[in-house]
Amino acid sequence: MKILMISPQPFFEPRGTPISVYQRLEALSALGHEIDLITYHVGKDVEFPNVKIHRVRKIKTIQHVRIGPSRAKILLDVLVFFKAIQLLLWKHYDVIHSHEEAAFFSMFLAWIFRTRHLYDMHSVLSKQLGNFNFGNTPVFIKIFGILETMVLKTCDAVITVGTDLEKYVKTIGSDIQVETIENIALQAYQTSIQSDDVEQLENKLSLNGRLPIVYTGTYERYQGLTMALQCVETVAKQYPQVIFIFVGAKNQQAREWTEIARDMNVQEHVLFLDVVSPAESMVYLAYAAVLISPRLDGTTTPLKIYSYLHANKPIVATNITAHTQVLSPDVAVLVEPNKAAFAEGILRVLRDPEGAECIAKNAHEFAKEKFSHQVYISKINRIYQLLLSVREVEEPALSWRE
Repeated sequence: MKILMISPQPFFEPRGTPISVYQRLEALSALGHEIDLITYHVGKDVEFPNVKIHRVRKIKTIQHVRIGPSRAKILLDVLVFFKAIQLLLWKHYDVIHSHEEAAFFSMFLAWIFRTRHLYDMHSVLSKQLGNFNFGNTPVFIKIFGILETMVLKTCDAVITVGTDLEKYVKTIGSDIQVETIENIALQAYQTSIQSDDVEQLENKLSLNGRLPIVYTGTYERYQGLTMALQCVETVAKQYPQVIFIFVGAKNQQAREWTEIARDMNVQEHVLFLDVVSPAESMVYLAYAAVLISPRLDGTTTPLKIYSYLHANKPIVATNITAHTQVLSPDVAVLVEPNKAAFAEGILRVLRDPEGAECIAKNAHEFAKEKFSHQVYISKINRIYQLLLSVREVEEPALSWRE
């Protein structure tokens, strides 16, 4: 099939939706489809067979696009919209595969150009306005809610990244064709970590003899880094050699958070590091004694969780929907999202090495069974086979070349 994928994101960057887009491209390419991807001018090029990246015009004043809604995204989304029209005029596509807010204009483009529309739903967009405190007014939230409902009721199929989102879709329409396709730790299959790699990392960081508690991911407020920092003193009192390593800083975040740690007088037990590639992050996971996800709220499972599960290390995570869609007490230590409970969860793992090893093993086996590369490919194939079964339009649109 000829697919026009529209991703209003910096691509590629090792974070949330861009990683999901990367995985979709990898799977569709492996299945033999032909994909044109429209995305922002920001990001690193990647190569897959039968995949071509089309970037919008470069805007010099926009060198970075932060997570969540912003004024920069509004401008860039307009450019994405016109780039989509340009490609649709020149080529006939079987499917428009839209991510996030691109679905708002993709539903109209699919109707105008008489093609199928697959909506890749990563979150409830109307809720994002409140989560990121952007356009957080009843009017904007209602408009977003109406548009999202229109998308769900008019598209040919929906991909959700978690069961909670699938349940939400079914409340909009029980007959909506939806497939939950959880993200996977693709880098876990593509990267072979050796003991030498871990030793080199330990030497590089000059952390010989320390007890590493590792976090990987963004530094957004909802990720709960402040709460994690508040746990450091409690854990360090019982395990003085502990070191909390936070991987994923961008711009000046590492310096800013180092200052925060100094103000809290825990600077000897924390390390803030810049963002690394997905493959490099696996070395940090292999180095860890404990993996943590102190996220405070949300319903979409963080991508780090899938990597954590494969890492064969004990996981401590907050007991919120974003985690419990995937994690259970059999594969992780789940605690309430407050500093006392989170600190106690970490201490519970450190005090009981045998129990921690059992949880880590369960997590690894669970990941291999449910979130394997083969399972992921089969789910992507299933949703596209469903699209093939959708009734062909009677008069497919002609491209200018035709």
